Amino acid sequence: MAQQARAIRTRQAILEAAAGVFAERGYERATIGEILARAGVTKGALYFHFASKEEVALGVLAAQMLDEPLPEQPVKLQELIDQGFLLAHRLQGDPLVQASVALAMDSGAVSIDRAAPFQAWVAQVADILTVARARGELLHHVDLMDTAELFSGAYAGIQTMSAIVCDRNDLTHRTRVLLRTLIPSICTPAVLLELDMSAERAASLAAEYTAHRLHRDADLTDTEG
Repeated sequence: MAQQARAIRTRQAILEAAAGVFAERGYERATIGEILARAGVTKGALYFHFASKEEVALGVLAAQMLDEPLPEQPVKLQELIDQGFLLAHRLQGDPLVQASVALAMDSGAVSIDRAAPFQAWVAQVADILTVARARGELLHHVDLMDTAELFSGAYAGIQTMSAIVCDRNDLTHRTRVLLRTLIPSICTPAVLLELDMSAERAASLAAEYTAHRLHRDADLTDTEG
């Protein structure tokens, strides 16, 4: 158990170090040696988790996806709203998630599959919409894939604009504006009345996520001890 906890921490240290190196040097110019030096791990430790620099980059790209699902909600569209709020929070405070998004937008990173995170987000949103349709939450004209791609693309746009304009300080507000504009165009009026797109909801999700991360990190530390 202690060995597993150390392995999790080592992998996280490698990803965080790689995120910093990629952000500063760009993917193509970054080297394994620089990542090793920053992470403070051996080459063997890195290659235990990742077979190549490309695999490290794919691990960084995957960091923007939640490693644990959000609790299921009685109204499925609430889960889409909650994911938007939570990603805003993570983009504002988690350097690894910030680096993941930056790497996905790095046009110079020609040797990695930068489309993967976009495709993963579209698939996740489409899954939510599929369940929402089965529950009768969507208007009849809604095309699931078109809507999933629109939502994912629009979110990518607002987070990029927020990052450039104000270092993402207003991203939660921009997320609320996006949700309040898009959601009424796809859901039934009765469902719309049940959805919570408030700033208070966003703050509550952020607090719960932070508390969960702190608890998980403490558990790993205790296990290692």
